[in-house]
Amino acid sequence: MKRLVFAALTLGATLAAGQSSGFKSDWEREQEARDWRELEVTLPALPKGELIEFFVSAASSFRFFVDPQSLSVGNDGVVRYTLVARSPSGAENVSYEGMRCSTASYKIYALGHGSNWTRAQGDWKTIQPKSVQRWHEALSSEYLCPNRIPVSSVAQAVEHLRLGGHPDFRRKY
Repeated sequence: MKRLVFAALTLGATLAAGQSSGFKSDWEREQEARDWRELEVTLPALPKGELIEFFVSAASSFRFFVDPQSLSVGNDGVVRYTLVARSPSGAENVSYEGMRCSTASYKIYALGHGSNWTRAQGDWKTIQPKSVQRWHEALSSEYLCPNRIPVSSVAQAVEHLRLGGHPDFRRKY
């Protein structure tokens, strides 16, 4: 009888530890999705200093950068950043975006034009793995949202960008 009670207590402790380590049931995930509220967004300054380049694809002639000064990790599970896409001729597209890791989706909050932001009225869009236009998928899975879990801090996001990705996803070449 003592062994049975001990086994039950051990199983209970194991299950409790499993829940605290991030395991969530389908019901818990659905409840979180239903209760989710997006934080109010304040636009950062347009990029002026150092940008961190990240690899997207050898098939793309564009180069992609994140402004580390704009990075934030919100309590709503959204990682926000300024994205700069630069063409081979030097033309740039600048956007302030958010990435919701748990749903693998992104949203464009504003577009940079000259020295000003223009707010965008976009909705959340699912990140699609694409062979050429895959910057959101690369940024999400390899840098900011590995395993659909947001980075824990701005410092961790910057580290992943500088080192070529999350340790589980870094390219070995």
